[in-house]
Amino acid sequence: MGVSEAAPVAHEGHPGLRREIGFVGLIWASEGSIIGSGWLFGAQKALGVAGPAAIISWGIGSLAILILALVHAELGGMYPVSGGTARFPHYAFGGAAGASFGWFSWLQAATVAPIEVLAMITYGQHYSWAKGWLKIKGGQDLLTGSGIAVAIVLMAVITAINFLSIRLLARTNSAATWWKVGIPLLTIFVFAIIAFHGSNFTAADGFNPYGAKGILGAVSTSGIIFALLGFEQADQLAGESANPKRDIPRAVIGSIVIGAIIYILLQIVFLAALPASQVQGTWTTAAFNTLTGPFAQLATLISLGWLATILYLDAVVSPAGTGLIYITGSSRVSYGLSRNGYVPQVFEKTTRRGVPWPGLIAAFVTGCICFLPFPSWQSLVGLITSASVLMYAGAPLSFGVFRNRLPNAERPYRLPGGSWMSPLAFVVANLLILWSGWTTDWKLGVAILIGYVILIANRVFKMNPIQPQLDLRAAQWLPAYLIGMGLIVYASDFGPLKHPWFPLWWDMVVVAAFSLAIYYWALAVALPTEKIQRMIDQVVVPEEADIPTRT
Repeated sequence: MGVSEAAPVAHEGHPGLRREIGFVGLIWASEGSIIGSGWLFGAQKALGVAGPAAIISWGIGSLAILILALVHAELGGMYPVSGGTARFPHYAFGGAAGASFGWFSWLQAATVAPIEVLAMITYGQHYSWAKGWLKIKGGQDLLTGSGIAVAIVLMAVITAINFLSIRLLARTNSAATWWKVGIPLLTIFVFAIIAFHGSNFTAADGFNPYGAKGILGAVSTSGIIFALLGFEQADQLAGESANPKRDIPRAVIGSIVIGAIIYILLQIVFLAALPASQVQGTWTTAAFNTLTGPFAQLATLISLGWLATILYLDAVVSPAGTGLIYITGSSRVSYGLSRNGYVPQVFEKTTRRGVPWPGLIAAFVTGCICFLPFPSWQSLVGLITSASVLMYAGAPLSFGVFRNRLPNAERPYRLPGGSWMSPLAFVVANLLILWSGWTTDWKLGVAILIGYVILIANRVFKMNPIQPQLDLRAAQWLPAYLIGMGLIVYASDFGPLKHPWFPLWWDMVVVAAFSLAIYYWALAVALPTEKIQRMIDQVVVPEEADIPTRT
């Protein structure tokens, strides 16, 4: 791992971040976020929603996330600042849009860790001493009082580890990620050799019993997109990268390619290894849906007790590692939001080791709150998937603005076909929101409103000396975008209406047309070139030089 010779200028309370992460640390930060609880549950949940056609769902999800990752690769190389995904829209559209997408980014990062903790507790049901932590109600696993207490303790442990220096944290995460990648690969190899039943691909009610709606629904609601999320962690840690312009694009693209291959193979071997007794009836009601530790229990069913033991251990390591890096990322996002003036200045305080500790505390508290209204793994997954793709939607918009307004800016990685890949990425992000469904998206709407209350309070009570211009003209498209997407989802085949206005396929056409209209509207009213360059010079240049200068 390379270490920069430049040291930040230390001053009391704000010593700044440290550029100490090399390429391995960056790609493993992203890969460690991708390989988490998603691999422990994703194959089971997707199979229950789409049947064996879930393999197609993983292919669609991987392609969608790769398109978004390519956009992030160019942006991260151009402007390697801490909490990058929260800050690109700020440079392109000013205060109002920047604050909004900053909140979406923080919401996503801060609420992943509780999902990983819930995954650990769910797999822990294998042990008798953990049985009292969950109860089944309405077909879902819910945390009991003791389960919530255990979850809070686990959140506290993950948060406490984050108080290490970024170099030690990166090394800790890198070591955990070698394990996290190795165990799924071992599982794929063993299942493929020991128990591969080709007949399973047409068992139960067939290969594709639920049609396109099942395939597309599995992409968002069964955990596929959630499992593939995390490539942006290299962007979030860009302010601590030793060689960001070289390493960030490679880390972003490399991590999603590795993750996609692993997940598609895991879906194939999980399906093929199931005993005949587990695939009777229909895919939605078959016995495998009741497994609380899918891969570990499957290993036991096919007499691979030694592998089951390893997988139960991995059920602690994998989710804990992912939760660890997302807590890290959320604190860097809040640091970046404070640098832009959106949240109180206190979030820029760092320890002498360069750790932004107020952001860690805020992420811990938010994570603990999540255990109350969303106490099961799958119910949280839908919410975070929507928050994630809404956060990702800001990147293609920013990408388009920078290509138009700053065509000659240095681009260490230049995305081929960026002029059409960028609007395509925005369409993809909005399709993922559509497929998440109304039940999930209305909860996201409530979370967005809470964020606006926080952002307005910060401005009204002047808790940050920086008062960024709102630039309402440049953000005029944003209310139409948020409200319009909500109405489309409500009126679609994924909404609550018995007779939707936009039936399947037509709803996707409507989303695509709406997305393109918003995209080109946003590009037309974005900030002028001079203002964009001035804001970048004020923030990016000092941070690239490791100087914690206020904007």
